[in-house]
Amino acid sequence: MEYDDAVEFGIARKKLHVIPMGIDVPATTPSEAREDDGTLNILFVGRIARVRRLELLLQAVHRLAIPWRLTIVGGEEKTSSLSKSGYLAELQQLCAALKIETQVHFTGAKRPQELPEIYRAADVFVYPSLYENFAQPILEAAAYGLPVIATPVGVAPEIIAEAETGFLVAADAADFCRRLEQLKDSSLRADMGAKIKEAVRKKFDWNSIMDHYMELYRSF
Repeated sequence: MEYDDAVEFGIARKKLHVIPMGIDVPATTPSEAREDDGTLNILFVGRIARVRRLELLLQAVHRLAIPWRLTIVGGEEKTSSLSKSGYLAELQQLCAALKIETQVHFTGAKRPQELPEIYRAADVFVYPSLYENFAQPILEAAAYGLPVIATPVGVAPEIIAEAETGFLVAADAADFCRRLEQLKDSSLRADMGAKIKEAVRKKFDWNSIMDHYMELYRSF
């Protein structure tokens, strides 16, 4: 994280103040936006890059014994000059090999104004990334009341209370599958979604963030 980098470069900890990104928390939740048809609508939003380990997600949904659909939103991007290209094609080939291509929808990149409708159409958000600085999509999904299943990266540990607002999992397809199976219960999803949304409201709503800025300014 940038905080650790600053400390490593010799800046005194007492001079560092961490104020996170803010977000506008919407009024509606997924359960308010549509009826439950018994199919678990799973969502990933983010750049399609090898660091995101989406093959784990595909392997996880392939194991599910419940009706499901997976939407993967994002365009393919290389995160470094050393990254091998063609990751999206590999994921599509994996879908074909697993015979799940009719249940997985790759939307490509979407504009920010298109994302609210996508979040509202989902039941659960999954993020199997290897590492992140912040992971804004996790925060966005939580703000829309989606339970989150994620590896412990970025903002995830700050808003995921285990089995209350979501699940922090290891990089294991079976573990992702098991947690998704648990969230087939719509009442459980609604309860967890309401709690994670409230956690975001308390910690990351712009009003709360601006209070932190004002407190910092007054301290000088």
